[in-house]
Amino acid sequence: MNAEYAKLALAKVINPNVLINLVSRRVRQLTTGSGAVSRPLLADTTGMGAGDIALLEIIEGKMGWDLPEELMVEEVVPKKRRKIA
Repeated sequence: MNAEYAKLALAKVINPNVLINLVSRRVRQLTTGSGAVSRPLLADTTGMGAGDIALLEIIEGKMGWDLPEELMVEEVVPKKRRKIA
């Protein structure tokens, strides 16, 4: 997966846990190859992996999602890291 795509998608989704779930579900849909959901929503996907396709679909707004109310209010706070001596 492209790190720049991941940063842009995270800025759009906000919650990293939701982003992981969205990308993994979409990658699973793309790789199973059954029905209309297995086709990419992007025009040109040559040379791209399923993860990059899923991230670009999120960035371009081709894939929608709903957040539960408790996740919309909750703000993700990074954990404090201990220094190892």
